[in-house]
Amino acid sequence: MNRIVTMVMKNILIVPGAWTKLCRYAKHPENYPEQERYAHIQYILQRAVKGGNVELLVTGKENIPAEGGFLMYANHQGMFDVVAIGATCDRPLGAVLKKELQDLPLIKQVIACTRSFAMDREDVRQSLTVIQKVIHEVQSGRSYLIFPEGTRSKNSNQMGPFHHGSFRAATKTHCPVVPVALVDSYKVLDQKGSKPVSVQLHYLEPISYEAYKDMNTKELSALVKARIEEKIRACEEH
Repeated sequence: MNRIVTMVMKNILIVPGAWTKLCRYAKHPENYPEQERYAHIQYILQRAVKGGNVELLVTGKENIPAEGGFLMYANHQGMFDVVAIGATCDRPLGAVLKKELQDLPLIKQVIACTRSFAMDREDVRQSLTVIQKVIHEVQSGRSYLIFPEGTRSKNSNQMGPFHHGSFRAATKTHCPVVPVALVDSYKVLDQKGSKPVSVQLHYLEPISYEAYKDMNTKELSALVKARIEEKIRACEEH
């Protein structure tokens, strides 16, 4: 918790103006271009990273598709994951988040500005409805971040099982799939205090529809998980 306080205190002079502007965007997002709304969110997240004494080491930004809708699937280590990805992915990106977060200040506004969706992991029907909404948005050219573990891993850099149902959004839209590997992201909020911490974020090579068109969701899920695991393992060995 001390790190969150540090993030706020180091940015205290810009908080009032940034918050007011974010709320204005969230109240009437249709009145502002998506890139404008997203750029402001990026600004807030980048200030949070710097203010929190986080060294964010990023590779593979060239792997983010330059046009068209795509889906990012990342391992999940904690709340900082969304901050890291949002601060470094320059193309507007929505996310699928757990419903427990949807009414929290800041997150509520970001959801409105990015057309993100809150998923109830205990409600199968509602979860399917969210995936259908993501499919519709990706088909219209928008892009989304999904955490296929469904919840954060609580075992350092070890991943939990992937829920392959989330890959239905890819198989239905035929869009590129971008695996994302996060390393040591859990340390940002799990470790006490606010001493400097280093986090790695790797955007891996996209998997085109041609490469996965003959796979079912379970097979695609296994492929994405294997690529992320391979990257995390390589990072830990160095």
